[in-house]
Amino acid sequence: MAETFIRGFTIDWGKVEEDSYLREIPALRTLSGLDFHRNVTMLVGENGSGKSTLLEALATAYGFNAEGGTINFHFSTYDDVSVLGNAVRLIRNARKKPSAGYFFRAESFFNVATAIMEKYNDDGKLPDYHRVSHGESFLDFLSHSEQQGLYLMDEPEAALSPQRQLTLLIYILRMAEAGSQFIIATHSPILLGIPEAELLSFSDEGIVPCAYEDTESYQVTKMFLENRDRMIRLLTREEPEDYSGR
Repeated sequence: MAETFIRGFTIDWGKVEEDSYLREIPALRTLSGLDFHRNVTMLVGENGSGKSTLLEALATAYGFNAEGGTINFHFSTYDDVSVLGNAVRLIRNARKKPSAGYFFRAESFFNVATAIMEKYNDDGKLPDYHRVSHGESFLDFLSHSEQQGLYLMDEPEAALSPQRQLTLLIYILRMAEAGSQFIIATHSPILLGIPEAELLSFSDEGIVPCAYEDTESYQVTKMFLENRDRMIRLLTREEPEDYSGR
């Protein structure tokens, strides 16, 4: 097992109301806890499968601001925080603590960028993160981050081109090799291809480890690239046929 900062977590469902929507999410409703075995863990699955909900819960349980940023950020522009964070108990590594940390959410990075400029740009060396794309500003901030850190990321590919996703992949690889831990919710077949990453699939059957080639992100992208014309014909019919290639 890797020397991760967060070894795993447990969930006390007694702290979640009986009528909570959390109990209706198939991948989460029977989840009692998980262990993290590697420095890079990828959460994969369809939209609405619970990936972002669990990631936010882990972030808030650790002490991150729900909208993202470093452990020192404390602001809120909207009230939409899952109560799951109150039910999560993190299993931390008593022998190893991160020297840096960051919770990235693509949807709220504009607000975080404002906080970054206010907190970390006294010397004026950082670029104006509001004058570049969210993807570029996030990559720049990550490139200045310390190596031994804890990084939770919710769909970081949302604002990145395929080329910039490859850049992010390189950053993650180098930082993980230096001792950082990443937990990432993603649909990106590029990021999912990070060597040695542990992939956890969210589905109606719960949360289970899976191989890269078994993820829907990989399979659908591969099918489309190899059978683009056929897939478009099938998808634009009123009753699409099976486009799995069979």
